[in-house]
Amino acid sequence: MSVQTIAILSPGDMGHAVGLTLVNHGFNLVTCLRGRSERTHNLSKIGQIRDVPTLEALVTEADLILSILVPSQAVSIAEKVATAMTITQKHTIYADCNAISPGTTQVINRIITNAGSEFIDASIVGAPPGRGTPPRFYISGPAAESLLPLDKTGIDIKPLGASIGRASGLKMCYAALTKGTSALHLALLAAAEAMGVSAELRDELVYSQSETYRRMENELPAIPVKAGRRIREMEEIAASFEQVGVTGKFHQGAADMFALLNRTPFARETPESLDKERTLQDTIGTIVQYLSDIPDNQSQN
Repeated sequence: MSVQTIAILSPGDMGHAVGLTLVNHGFNLVTCLRGRSERTHNLSKIGQIRDVPTLEALVTEADLILSILVPSQAVSIAEKVATAMTITQKHTIYADCNAISPGTTQVINRIITNAGSEFIDASIVGAPPGRGTPPRFYISGPAAESLLPLDKTGIDIKPLGASIGRASGLKMCYAALTKGTSALHLALLAAAEAMGVSAELRDELVYSQSETYRRMENELPAIPVKAGRRIREMEEIAASFEQVGVTGKFHQGAADMFALLNRTPFARETPESLDKERTLQDTIGTIVQYLSDIPDNQSQN
């Protein structure tokens, strides 16, 4: 099948950048922005992604749909698209590219295939296109080869075979390391602040873990902006691990940490409004204010 028109749901931070690089390589891009935020509308314009009025119009026009959303919306958008497919009788290939467990991926597979369409298990590893090394799209499932025309368009396509669950499983294991580690770092720094030993811990990290601490300083102040979307991602990782007999408690704890971050004022920032002057110490100092049950004699640094 020839792929000319690609739909992206939704053109957020990753989706609009994927859309732009595909536009620059000759593809037509569409989306449906009904009910989306002003920021998403603006990102769609930056990505040169054309808005269509309904999901029925989107399904009719598109040869391929890429679902690139926060994990909590993955199932609901698949259900809406499947309804549009049933109404239009247009069975567009659907690739779920979200950070979800193999179990959730199988749920979406059934939703899409029951509507008469083909499904691709996909996962994205890396930063949005245009920010250095191209992101990798891992793909699996019987219809996975339908994404191969997108290879070397600012994204790299990496096939993993015909079994649905392989691409999403790889993503879960990778994000368990990268995003799970950021939750661990924030948790231990907040705990040290609450215990009154943050200065001493900082000195020790600078002495014995200097590279790790440098990355903490550079990266952690921006993490609360992403906390809301990462709660569900950590829960999906926990579920993925439990499904194969590995404890999910590590990443349920990470979900709890991101839920804490999501209660701070930093979570209301956007990547555009992020205070780039905020230090790691400022970030941790604010986070600690949202901890509960801290003894008074341990709440001071």
